[in-house]
Amino acid sequence: MAITAPSTSGTAPGSPDPGAPGRATVTHTVTHTGTAFTRWLGVATIVSMALVAAFGFFFSPPDVVQGESVRMLYIHVGTIWVAYIAFILTAIMSAGVLWKGRTSLTLDRIAGASAEIGVVFMALTLLAGALWGRISWGKFWVWDARVTTTAFLFITYVGYLAVRELGGSHQQRARRSAVVALLAVLEIPLVHFSVKLWRSVHQDASVADRTSDVTLDGLMLFTLVLSLVAFSLLFLWWVLHRQRVLAMEDALEDRGLDLALVERRREAELDAQRVARGGTA
Repeated sequence: MAITAPSTSGTAPGSPDPGAPGRATVTHTVTHTGTAFTRWLGVATIVSMALVAAFGFFFSPPDVVQGESVRMLYIHVGTIWVAYIAFILTAIMSAGVLWKGRTSLTLDRIAGASAEIGVVFMALTLLAGALWGRISWGKFWVWDARVTTTAFLFITYVGYLAVRELGGSHQQRARRSAVVALLAVLEIPLVHFSVKLWRSVHQDASVADRTSDVTLDGLMLFTLVLSLVAFSLLFLWWVLHRQRVLAMEDALEDRGLDLALVERRREAELDAQRVARGGTA
């Protein structure tokens, strides 16, 4: 995306009004969202994801019960991990937007970018879960407590993104979206503890539960932790780029509005000149 925007910095006294016809305008063009940090972060993300693929598909041993299908674990856990992080970050940024009535569009854009990425990874979670469920349960979908609440969480954040697309100013978008985000994040504990609150065929947390008698092979545990790191790096890399794209989109929208206002001023000036000459406005 390339955006050329006028720059008002460095305007000397007596220089033409930025809204006046024939003004001299200094412009700068933004053609990318990358920085040195995001490039190195991208490299780290690619390397870590490649290692996850190598260990997950080739080096990690099969499970004694689930066999080769256990390799879905390294995708399924990583995607829901990122979705949780994304939605929690959206809530934190949204709280910052509403804090003491101050509206920060930067925080709003981070919240929006994080929610978009969270929705993508939640969709991947549902897809990976359906494939794994077909292998383990014989069905792609069951009306299980964990599965159903996860789907409901996904739909809720799709709704959040729809709210962001409603009309109004950037500040109005930020405030209404922040309220929805703070309500939506309350569903995460419901999803996480659904296997304890209701009878569920979904496996409960076993690796992090010290009371569980389930143990992972050392290489399997290493691969699982590596997948969490890799997916976290992917999320960070993506959210940095996406929030910058949203900033560019806001700037482009603002520039279009500014140009429309300038054009309307010109029309008003022409109308006033015709009236002054005895014409009809």
